[in-house]
Amino acid sequence: MRHIPTLTGLAALAIAATVVGTSAAIAAGPTVDQKVDGVIVVAGSTCTWTNASTSAVPPNALTVDRTTINAPGGNLTCNGGISATLNNNPAFTFDDAAAVAKTDAIDITGRQSFISCRYKATNLVWDRSETTRKYVNRPFTATKTSGSFLCPGSVTTAAGDASMLFH
Repeated sequence: MRHIPTLTGLAALAIAATVVGTSAAIAAGPTVDQKVDGVIVVAGSTCTWTNASTSAVPPNALTVDRTTINAPGGNLTCNGGISATLNNNPAFTFDDAAAVAKTDAIDITGRQSFISCRYKATNLVWDRSETTRKYVNRPFTATKTSGSFLCPGSVTTAAGDASMLFH
């Protein structure tokens, strides 16, 4: 049972989708390639991915293509015996004046051994890191939408437990 909180925490954090890598300046700077990298840490487990495709470049509204995060097309990996799958293509909007990004919803399934938990979070807010396109999550709660009776009904993710870097 000790691993269940890790699994559900991972699911919630992975929801934040959510990411660290090379940074691109907001103003004229390095060439952008419509990609996003991610790092998510939950209860001692870390999930990462690189080079997921986006539909546009910030500050334009965009979606992240889940097929370029999830295997076999993507490279989402987690340590600690956990696996995760993003179930939707999160939509992001950007407000450069306020230095924030918003995500409509993130729907993710976390698995450990034979236990599967699916969670959804809505209206997530991310704070931009200085002049880069790296965004760090504000706290949010994800609600269980399906899965084992061993999965908690909801999980809360603390501020800074996930980040996204658009490049």
